[in-house]
Amino acid sequence: MTTKVIPVEPFDLVIFGGTGDLSMRKLLPGMYHRFAAGQMPESSRIIALARSDMDSEGFRQEALEALQRFVPPRERDETTLAQFLGRLDYLHNDVTDPDGWTELVALLNREPERIRVFYLAVGPSLFGTIAAGLARAGLAGGNSRLVVEKPLGYDLASARELNRQIGAVFDESRVYRIDHYLGKETVQNLMALRFANALFEPIWNANHIDHVQITAAETVGVGSRGSYYDKAGAIRDMVQNHLLQLLCLLAMEPPYQFDADAVRDEKLKVLRSLRPLVGRDVLANTVRGQYRGGTLSDCSVALSYVEEAENPNSQTECYVAIKAEIDNWRWTGVPF
Repeated sequence: MTTKVIPVEPFDLVIFGGTGDLSMRKLLPGMYHRFAAGQMPESSRIIALARSDMDSEGFRQEALEALQRFVPPRERDETTLAQFLGRLDYLHNDVTDPDGWTELVALLNREPERIRVFYLAVGPSLFGTIAAGLARAGLAGGNSRLVVEKPLGYDLASARELNRQIGAVFDESRVYRIDHYLGKETVQNLMALRFANALFEPIWNANHIDHVQITAAETVGVGSRGSYYDKAGAIRDMVQNHLLQLLCLLAMEPPYQFDADAVRDEKLKVLRSLRPLVGRDVLANTVRGQYRGGTLSDCSVALSYVEEAENPNSQTECYVAIKAEIDNWRWTGVPF
């Protein structure tokens, strides 16, 4: 089996929140795999920004430890790993300081025509601040792209306000709203499992399926994400993005063609068919909870949620179960 290498122009990837959980667990391992596959041009750079007081060498050491932990040994090559680490730079940066952008501007302006991808691996409260900072620093030109992670706000009003703030700086064609769950191999294979399988597709409906259970089980606690998680909770962090995407892929009708717009349109039909949970329906069809302290599968001791979140009075859910109904011809009567 051969891997198709898609040509990519040289780029600079700037990760805001570069020392955080998302960067270390997902982004850097993902970029390492792309580098190992030959999809990262030789002159491209990855620049991590965060408030941690360290230099590039210190960041590379942290990145090495993360890659050794989150990239399986069979997928690592020490020579390739060393070359990849050489592409990493780190800048100490406080995005709320209007004068804190000088070093980033100087570093990026060494290659002023290069494509710049700004990945906001930070809480949504900083999205507008960073977009405005990029504009003031002259870094929001036509060769710049902005990538934002879920959750996009905390409710409808804040999501609209964040979109307004981002849209005031970046044209919509240069904004990418990312759900990294969709990059998982199993998730990507769901449509092939459904629509390219003559055995499953004819029986993928309420006549043959009693119920559908979607489970996203974690083996770790919130860890260093406590301050973020206690403001978000499992519903915002997992349900309204990751799990709804999975539900859509499982329940949607076949798109007329397999491109982004057609798949999106079919997902929207599913979301519009979801029966709203209001009033007593919420109590009858949802469960919220928190985990206690205990022992993990590797025999290590885990703190309780309120201890990790450092908030003994927290009412934020880190466990949620929902019974959902889709009111359309295919799924009426089948609980999800």
